[in-house]
Amino acid sequence: MTPHNEQRIVVTGLGATSPVGGTVAETWDAILDGVSGVRTMPFEWVETYQLPVKFAAMIKQSPLEVLGRVEARRLDPAGQYGLVAAREAWADAGTPQVEPERIGVVMGSGIGGVNTLLDQWDTLREKGVRRVFPLAVPMLMPNGPAAAVSLELGARAGTHTPVSACASGAEAIGLAVHMIRSGRADVVVAGGTEAAMHPMPIAGFTAMQALSTRNDDPEGASRPYDTGRDGFVLGEGAAVIVLETEAHAKARGARIYAEVSGMGMTSDAYHIAAPDPVGAGASRAMREAVSSAGLSPKDIVHINAHATSTPVGDIAESNAIRLAFGDDTDHMAVSATKSMTGHLLGAAGALETILTILAVHHRLAPATINLENFDPEISLDVVHGEHRKLPAGDIAALNNSFGFGGHNVALTIRSS
Repeated sequence: MTPHNEQRIVVTGLGATSPVGGTVAETWDAILDGVSGVRTMPFEWVETYQLPVKFAAMIKQSPLEVLGRVEARRLDPAGQYGLVAAREAWADAGTPQVEPERIGVVMGSGIGGVNTLLDQWDTLREKGVRRVFPLAVPMLMPNGPAAAVSLELGARAGTHTPVSACASGAEAIGLAVHMIRSGRADVVVAGGTEAAMHPMPIAGFTAMQALSTRNDDPEGASRPYDTGRDGFVLGEGAAVIVLETEAHAKARGARIYAEVSGMGMTSDAYHIAAPDPVGAGASRAMREAVSSAGLSPKDIVHINAHATSTPVGDIAESNAIRLAFGDDTDHMAVSATKSMTGHLLGAAGALETILTILAVHHRLAPATINLENFDPEISLDVVHGEHRKLPAGDIAALNNSFGFGGHNVALTIRSS
């Protein structure tokens, strides 16, 4: 029998609800069509608080179209999104028949139930203690979405919630791989969710000068690598994958999309929000992701970059990629899908892992949109204008995710 730590970990189910689609199929089709999910926010509070930023990448399909009214009422939007994505992923995996003690859940979130927290605070101030919702605490907990998915599946091998800002979703997938390789679980549902469409987080990001203020052109606001980029666009949604060993998947006749073959997790210890401009920590994460997969830099043909569309961040990641791979990057087709989805914070790494999986599965690197004037300080082969076909045979790709606090996660996705 192959030891747990040597077994291939494969992806057998995908689920997502995003700013460009209510399912994985809709999201992937929108990405290939170059559709932007960014639009002007319709909320009254935008004008009430005179927010400088009036647009965002809001969820495409309301979870209320999928969930029952009662179950939706008991979940923060982050929990709603996570449950919607998890149900799709589980069904896509063929609804595996697994003992509850062998099923795990790892669901990351950068902020957690911020809508519930702030709305219930308003309720307390305006209406008094008796009007606070009895489920307010379970709804606002960052682990609320993971708990909801665990209850849905009866998962008893362990339920975990990494909170590492914008690296949370990717870190969740990495931890899920560890969970299987350690022998704790046979199947793990992993991903990330975020729902921060609220005036306070938007005001906070605006105060940091982190968000784009291109109010006159929302769809063109997220423009990674363009000289006109001026900040990221806030997004929301969830993405979930189902992971298991290749042997387990084949034994039950499951379809396999790809393999999560390597990971690298490091930290910068540089600044609470700014990336290390040299990219030392991020480059180390990439190298570890490649080496732990038993690969070399020449084997990586595609990178789904973190690429948030911030002036400093895009250059820092470019520097990190060059530091990790040297001049051996001409064969790496780099995509920046946040140009269409915006930045889903704690769900970004999970959604972009799915897009990397599909890029490898379909042998197609999506084109970055809104790239009109390429920044000469970026030394990468960025796919734009039209999609790039990826080679036949055994190929591998990287997904990069970096978060406030200096969290760096890189995942290697290999063709099945």
